[in-house]
Amino acid sequence: MSDQHIKLPEGSIEKQTTTLNLGPTHPATHGVFQNILELDGERIISAEQTIGYIHRAFEKIAERRPLYQITPLTDRLNYCSAPINNMGWHITCEKLLGVQTPKRVDYLRVIIMELARISDHLICNSIVGVDTGAFTGFLYVMQYRELIYEIYEEICGSRLTTNIGRIGGFERNFTPTAFEKLDKFLREYPKVLKEFENLFTRNRIFMERTIGCGPIGAERALNYGFTGPNLRAAGVDYDVRVHTPYSSYEEFEFDIPVGSTGDCYDRFLVRNQEMWQSLRIIEQAVRKVKEFKGKDAEVFHADVPEYYLPEKKDVYTKMEALIWHFKIIMGEIDMPAGEVYQSVEGGNGELGFYLITDGGRTPYRLHFRRPCFVYYQAYEEISKGAMLSDAIITLSSLNLIAGEMDA
Repeated sequence: MSDQHIKLPEGSIEKQTTTLNLGPTHPATHGVFQNILELDGERIISAEQTIGYIHRAFEKIAERRPLYQITPLTDRLNYCSAPINNMGWHITCEKLLGVQTPKRVDYLRVIIMELARISDHLICNSIVGVDTGAFTGFLYVMQYRELIYEIYEEICGSRLTTNIGRIGGFERNFTPTAFEKLDKFLREYPKVLKEFENLFTRNRIFMERTIGCGPIGAERALNYGFTGPNLRAAGVDYDVRVHTPYSSYEEFEFDIPVGSTGDCYDRFLVRNQEMWQSLRIIEQAVRKVKEFKGKDAEVFHADVPEYYLPEKKDVYTKMEALIWHFKIIMGEIDMPAGEVYQSVEGGNGELGFYLITDGGRTPYRLHFRRPCFVYYQAYEEISKGAMLSDAIITLSSLNLIAGEMDA
């Protein structure tokens, strides 16, 4: 075979780059997304993101459902921290209906939402470790995600898509076993989190793979509409829990971790620090809950019989409870006409619900502000010029959850 350059026929087109189909990523029933990369060798010169392969039309389905039947839909947005989605939806309903939740309910919600945040960040950061070749950290912390799921299970009987909570509060009070499991988590996880940080934070290989990988500045992040850890890693200290508090978050002391470069390493560090802050918030919330004594310690929902489902034992034995149960589940109670927007600090950023009602039994319009959908549009910009191997880590550090994009 000659070493001389093969001369192509005159008029032919020689392609200088390679097109690579990166994806569809996550080939599962809850959503997939695709990236078409144009490569010069191993360097990315352009990327085209595509979503919607399994568009589930949650918003349009919700417009044909009464309030309670919408809750399971929210579970399937960011399923890594589903309870935050549930709470956000219920708080939106309460804003529309004018329901004031008791303080104890607020504190219990804070506990659940911060556990969900830890679970979300724990998965994201451990997977970033896997994508840089370190599997040990993932296996080590995943057992504590299981402990969080056991706490959910004790409270509502479910683990991943929890359908936890109700309009006005919770379906049932937290059991002593739930608090025992929570105490165990608060006692054991800080040591594990510290060891997890020791595995990665100053690890030379991890630092070389993540520092300078997929960066974005504060101005560009704001222009794209970034929120959550990805925005804070770029140096902007915006947190919904502080700027527009809900569930009595204004009563808690915690810091907002921020980065400076907005790269994969900063996003990793911010999420780690947020887990420490979540532990701090949970400890405060547990102390506040334990201050309630007597009958006050039994309060776990607001007094709103038109929207709060009666206890199941009453449904089986009392006609009035059975009637209320039927009316609420079948959506036979008209909502007040109105227009509300409520957001919460989800695992990935600002998760918002824009609800419009015309006085009927189902929403006239309902829009979910999904943080993943918002910041995925920046993927081309932050991956351009990077190596192919960097594209995978950048995807992981953004914490793209397909369920939020394909809603």
